[in-house]
Amino acid sequence: MAENKLADMSTEFAIQILKLTENIKGHYSLSNQLERSGTSIGANIREAKYAHSRPDFIAKLQIALKECYETEYWIEIAQKASVISDDVAKTVLHDCGSIRRILISSINTAKENDDVKR
Repeated sequence: MAENKLADMSTEFAIQILKLTENIKGHYSLSNQLERSGTSIGANIREAKYAHSRPDFIAKLQIALKECYETEYWIEIAQKASVISDDVAKTVLHDCGSIRRILISSINTAKENDDVKR
């Protein structure tokens, strides 16, 4: 999977999250947490591009993956609390899941390549 595709997907996802949180009224903590975790995914993916080593690269992607899982949690909370609609939640969760699956694959590939070099 091309790194640029993952970076592009995470950038689009961050924009999607920012637009979503603009519409969440009266739930500052929820929107703040969702905004922070949803935008952090792409930031960590970008940091991984300039990692100092293979283990640093893997660590950055693992942080992005953790942020992905956290974002899914906040979306589910917002959905269950009827702060966002089921349709919106379904779309955002799908996009987040796509990024998550690519991150998992990228981390596994990087780990396998690291093992081969040793």
